[in-house]
Amino acid sequence: MIAGAKRKSDKLLRWLALFVVASVVMALGAAGVALYGFWYFGRSLPDHKQLADYEPPVMSRVYAGDGRLLVEYAIERRVFVPVEAIPRRVVNAFIAAEDQHFYTHPGVDPVGILRAAITNVRNFGTGRRPVGASTITQQVAQNFFVSKEVSIRRKAREAILALRMERAFTKDRILELYLNEIYLGFGSYGVAAAALNYFNKALHELTIAEAAFLAALPKAPNNYHPIRRPAAARARRDYVIGRMLEEAFISPSEAELAKADFVRVRPREATEIAVADYFAEEVRRELAGRYGEDALYEGGLSVRTTLDPRLQRIADRALRTGLRAYDIRHGWRGPVTRMDVAIDWPSRLSEIKPPPGIGDWRMAVVLELTSDWVDIGFADGVRGIIPFAEMKWARAWQEGQKRGPAIRQPADALGIGDVVMAEPVQEDGDGVPYPENSFGLRQIPAVSGAIVALDPHTGRVLAMSGGYSFRASQFNRATQAKRQPGSAFKPFVYMAALDSGFTPSTLVLDAPFVIDQGAGLGKWKPANYSNRFYGPAPMRLGVERSRNLMTVRLAQTVGMDRVKAYAERFGVVDNLPEQLSMALGAGETTLMRLSTAYAMIVNGGRRVVPTLIDRVQDRYGRTVFRHDTRACDACQAAEWTGQAPPRQPDRREQVVAADTAYQMVSMLQGVVQRGTGRRVREIGKPLAGKTGTTNDSNDAWFIGFTPDLVVGVYAGFDVPRPLGDRETGSSVAAPIFKSFMTEALADQPAIPFRIPKGILLVRVNAETGLPVRPGDTKVLLEAFKPGTVPTELGPLIGANDAEGLGLPTVRGGRY
Repeated sequence: MIAGAKRKSDKLLRWLALFVVASVVMALGAAGVALYGFWYFGRSLPDHKQLADYEPPVMSRVYAGDGRLLVEYAIERRVFVPVEAIPRRVVNAFIAAEDQHFYTHPGVDPVGILRAAITNVRNFGTGRRPVGASTITQQVAQNFFVSKEVSIRRKAREAILALRMERAFTKDRILELYLNEIYLGFGSYGVAAAALNYFNKALHELTIAEAAFLAALPKAPNNYHPIRRPAAARARRDYVIGRMLEEAFISPSEAELAKADFVRVRPREATEIAVADYFAEEVRRELAGRYGEDALYEGGLSVRTTLDPRLQRIADRALRTGLRAYDIRHGWRGPVTRMDVAIDWPSRLSEIKPPPGIGDWRMAVVLELTSDWVDIGFADGVRGIIPFAEMKWARAWQEGQKRGPAIRQPADALGIGDVVMAEPVQEDGDGVPYPENSFGLRQIPAVSGAIVALDPHTGRVLAMSGGYSFRASQFNRATQAKRQPGSAFKPFVYMAALDSGFTPSTLVLDAPFVIDQGAGLGKWKPANYSNRFYGPAPMRLGVERSRNLMTVRLAQTVGMDRVKAYAERFGVVDNLPEQLSMALGAGETTLMRLSTAYAMIVNGGRRVVPTLIDRVQDRYGRTVFRHDTRACDACQAAEWTGQAPPRQPDRREQVVAADTAYQMVSMLQGVVQRGTGRRVREIGKPLAGKTGTTNDSNDAWFIGFTPDLVVGVYAGFDVPRPLGDRETGSSVAAPIFKSFMTEALADQPAIPFRIPKGILLVRVNAETGLPVRPGDTKVLLEAFKPGTVPTELGPLIGANDAEGLGLPTVRGGRY
């Protein structure tokens, strides 16, 4: 009996050992399969070290100088909010709805997986989509995949990645990624964007009901659309409120009140936007070049620009008005197209694509012509008239003349079926009202141009418009168009002379100048714009009247090597050829470079670098770029308690002596008061500047300034051709400058130009440059450096040319 019991015991032990061995083998096999699965499905996934550096794509925002939004750049329009700043109410809503075991599971939730498996078995054969068991960590992991396929392979990879993420991140970091990444419909990536787009609220303003609604959306935002599917949206929201109650995140009374609240969508209010298309595009190019496209569109940069929206509006308006004024002077180029108006003209008109740059104007078709007006119709069937007074300008286009032949009746310019552009008008130039539905005939200018305004002390670009219409052309003529500046280059020749010992009263010969250019090149014979010669004149007069011959003689005397050095020192032209024609502005530059060079003249000769960007911050608010790199600890004071303002060191390079710079400012002030820029003196404020016109009037310039504002204007055809007879910087560019400054300075005090120490202001005879004597009538205030005030007529620049020209000479070459 004992032996039998022993045999049974041994047999049981053998079976037990066999079971244990089999179990171990199965366990090892399962472990091997699991390890192989981890290796196979996870071999191409990032490891936890790579995951530690992961950041979700966040949109970058660019702001104007006053804080107004300028533009946003994003692939996914996401506003990143650190988890510490996300209200607990919002966090709890998502945890209750999506992953109640979030803070305890290792990345996957076995209980959730088992529950999902049972549900899927029950639903087998019903055609329902399989239920998932993704944790919040797994949902974050999904963002590493392009495919959203429903497959075991994807779920396995997702689980492996979730486990790795739990090793790489804290729970709060995973939650932060989730709440900022997830798509919630309405174009909303992340909870912050969703709160704005659905409820026009910041996160901290959300109610329990609103937070629960957002937490209801991750599964399928379109299925719970609050407008198209309000019942489903409310049911899903109430489910989330119930889950929050079960998890004790809210009280029963709070849950009851939340469920009683309706799902009300409050569209996001439009943010006040600063409009500056050319400026914004220039900023975009700079950011992309500095940080790369990925950082720009996904890096969450916060960019504070230098833009002044008020000045930008004025600049856009002044440039467009000025270019249209030039265009009108040269006449009508014809209709946009022509069409048959016999049958269904509104429909046919609606099929015609408006030209880019039309702006607020409307497309219209000519239906009838009378002697006093044109009957026009629009695509919506509405009709109107163009009074003859609003189209008298429509003479035939003349490129080489200022005005074409006048038209006597509408039929001289338009025909029935002509498709034109029209703008509503209410009264004529004398203030007499027009009939209702009156319009003016319009056309988009063929000429283009640019305007830029900047702070001469810092280089901050306050406004910039690179053309008539950004939609018509994104080419920025302020920064990308290299054109000849013409006479606008002359100040740099004269500053080279001032630093060479000459004064504004130095006499320069204005007489014919001829130079042999070499074998087969003929002789170069520059001339004044008037084709006249004026004899000896003070150097100041050469600037004010823009005398070419005086400038060439001065450049020859000073030396083109010195002129070249000044052009490069001021950043106007790189590697300027040492040819006398360069002294008249034959070298190419951009409006931005030339305007910046003038800024260095008015600011006392200090170097400034133009900038469109004040500061760049990364997604965490850390400053990664500042235009002004000077440290200022005293600027960080929390409040003012009577302490003196902090004094910052001026580290700007001295490009030219301050007294030389002021002498040039004084002469350029004379250009406005008495010279080629005198049409802008009507503004009535201290102004200085210089016109510029190139050969054949291909390009027209005006660069001018006040003590604290520099404005440059350029106008010309993109494919260079003459602007027309008698069209100059004074007639084309200066009116744009005048229009801008009139409005920009309207409420500003008249600030005089700052005079550096040592400058002597002496009343002199405008014709001789000598200190005034009794009986002198033409008198002006001249700026001299110490010890340079003339007491008698000095040497005449170009005196050696006097013989044979019929000019009087005196002993020693003095006049």
